[in-house]
Amino acid sequence: MKQRVTGIGGLFFKTNDAKASRAWYKKHLGFNTDDYGCTFWWQDKDGNACTTQWSPFPKDTTYYEPSTKDFMFNYRVENLEMLLEVLKAEGVTIVGEMEQHDYGKFGWILDNDGNKIELWEPVDSAFL
Repeated sequence: MKQRVTGIGGLFFKTNDAKASRAWYKKHLGFNTDDYGCTFWWQDKDGNACTTQWSPFPKDTTYYEPSTKDFMFNYRVENLEMLLEVLKAEGVTIVGEMEQHDYGKFGWILDNDGNKIELWEPVDSAFL
């Protein structure tokens, strides 16, 4: 397997008021927010357009379960299906089933501290 993680795909955190958090970051830090947060555009070492998502979630979200933490990291990966097979063989806990969308494939694992990690094989062109 060539490379597992290729970058940070997103930073997700719980907040008491996601709408207020999006507005605060827009006003004070210039984030270009929408209903999902803010998408940051950048180029990888080969000049390909890439994205990283910043998203505040409601405090009562269940999206991070089974983790009880107030955050979740999303990592960009190559060949998610193969990576999930390798991680499972290595004894890593896989959470749920892989999902496929127009903008990429998603899978979830737990790290050694019980943090839920989202793995994303992106289709960056879907955002253009």
